[in-house]
Amino acid sequence: MSRRVKDFIEIRECCSLDALIEKLVEVRDGLPAGSDAVVKMRGDDVFGRHMSVSFYREQTVEEAECDARYANAYRESREQELGYCEVSRVLPGKLRAVA
Repeated sequence: MSRRVKDFIEIRECCSLDALIEKLVEVRDGLPAGSDAVVKMRGDDVFGRHMSVSFYREQTVEEAECDARYANAYRESREQELGYCEVSRVLPGKLRAVA
């Protein structure tokens, strides 16, 4: 199963406008097709501000394996927490939790 994940590139160093434009062009040229990139100013006055480019990319094989492993563990924990059981195991007259 292919899934898209959101990734970020941060531009922290202060530079001239021309240097910033060159950096953004370089980032844009390196993005995958259909990435829907967005540029935002992030941070605050205490910790500083930086530009952030967010974009979507295809999930790597390692990320998909990790996602699947944790998704199964999460599903099992929710089933135990809610007292969920499969329909075939429900006894007549008994209630079951549906989340």
